[in-house]
Amino acid sequence: MTVQDSGKAALVTGASRGIGYGIAEALVARGDRVCITGRNEDALKEAVEKLGADRVIGVAGKAHDEAHQGEAVARAMEAFGRVDFLINNAGTNPVFGPIAELDLNVARKVYETNVISALGFAQQTWKAWQSENGGAIVNIASVAGVSASPFIGAYGMSKAAMVNLSLQLAHEFAPKVRVNSIAPAVVKTKFAQALYEGREEEAAAAYPLGRLGVPEDIGGAAAFLTSDQSDWITGQTLVVDGGIFLNAGVG
Repeated sequence: MTVQDSGKAALVTGASRGIGYGIAEALVARGDRVCITGRNEDALKEAVEKLGADRVIGVAGKAHDEAHQGEAVARAMEAFGRVDFLINNAGTNPVFGPIAELDLNVARKVYETNVISALGFAQQTWKAWQSENGGAIVNIASVAGVSASPFIGAYGMSKAAMVNLSLQLAHEFAPKVRVNSIAPAVVKTKFAQALYEGREEEAAAAYPLGRLGVPEDIGGAAAFLTSDQSDWITGQTLVVDGGIFLNAGVG
């Protein structure tokens, strides 16, 4: 089936695999042209080929590198002439353990990659296109950012910061640009593998909907939040969790 060109373009960070790839796939499926980023050039090239090199370009680099941020936005503008949508998905979680023993240098790295990079990309797309032409930003947060997150405290703190970053940007960029967050629970990706590997059935049993998330679940949510159907939604965090928060009740 031929997809009609939407006339819109998006930049999705950390999209060579996992949630980012699922988001890029959803946007391509509705007719958007997409620039994806990632650290591994080979993985990025493979993702571009799978998504369709006629509609997708890849820019390799580290998300927290300001030069990379500028290059990605410039390449998207050069290829598509616009960047209507920014989806900040790039993230890291290199440490697992109690927060009392958290290496502060590791914490700084987590914030650089998960939060500061998102702000940098938002600044770049705002200056290059959105300030004059409008659009939408979606920041990928986590349920770890809206609740206590034992043993992944640095990650949880950074995702809470992503939620607040969305609020700040939504307030400042209105009415031109809508800014929202998505807070997924455990999604079946290589990034989250340690949380369910070897015990997926047990992990899924805790979810009222009976399964873990898949990248397509987040792709659909991001497509909605960058569509006309969400045109009166900004500054919100959409929790996509298979109902896991329902289990936090009493009884």
